[in-house]
Amino acid sequence: MSNSNATSPQSEESKSKTKNWIKYAIYGLIFVAVIVAYQFLPVQDYAEGFKSWIEGFGPIGWILFVLIYAFATLFLVPGSILTLAGGLAFGMWGFPLVVIGATLGAAMSFLSARYLVRERVEKYVKKNDKFQAIYDAIEDEGWKVVGLLRLSPAVPFSLQNWILGTTPVKFWPHLIATFFCIMPGTLLYVWIGSLGGSAAAGDDTSTAKYVMLGVGLIATLAVTILISRKAKAKLEEKGLRDED
Repeated sequence: MSNSNATSPQSEESKSKTKNWIKYAIYGLIFVAVIVAYQFLPVQDYAEGFKSWIEGFGPIGWILFVLIYAFATLFLVPGSILTLAGGLAFGMWGFPLVVIGATLGAAMSFLSARYLVRERVEKYVKKNDKFQAIYDAIEDEGWKVVGLLRLSPAVPFSLQNWILGTTPVKFWPHLIATFFCIMPGTLLYVWIGSLGGSAAAGDDTSTAKYVMLGVGLIATLAVTILISRKAKAKLEEKGLRDED
């Protein structure tokens, strides 16, 4: 007699695919909402005000943005907001600034978790099965899992940094993996921000330009999703499933 409560592998796989498509649809709606918002909000004023404030400090302004980003990461502020702001204010020059700021913030969080509040963070990790799975996976694979986590949205970036500080991974391998593996997602968000900045500033608005920008954005989004899916699949092989 079959168990009516049992779930077949095919059913689980179907549910997982549906869940993934819903997530991607939500991401897509968010991106569209951001672009549409540029047309109805005084984005140009925001961008010019932020950019003027930064430029008022001269070359130090870029350093200031990096430091603001790093401390925002340390205090668990969602990086996507500042990443969009970086693209809005600096265009594609925001990409290296965000990567450096995020990496610096990751280093600060990692060291704080390892040497300042390790016991407190470890207690938090042990209460969560997903975080414990991260610990176990890193114990087996080290920096490779760090790279996969940076490529996958399984756990928010800022929270990852604190968790990783309690794991056996070494500081420099963790930092190098972070630096390179946050680039795809960062590029996408900075690009979106830069598109809004260009539109708000009244740059060349020819149809051809928007078509090219749209194609480029779709291509970048597709690559980012592909990389994220591959990373997520690898993490699931190591027992870390995205249950959110």
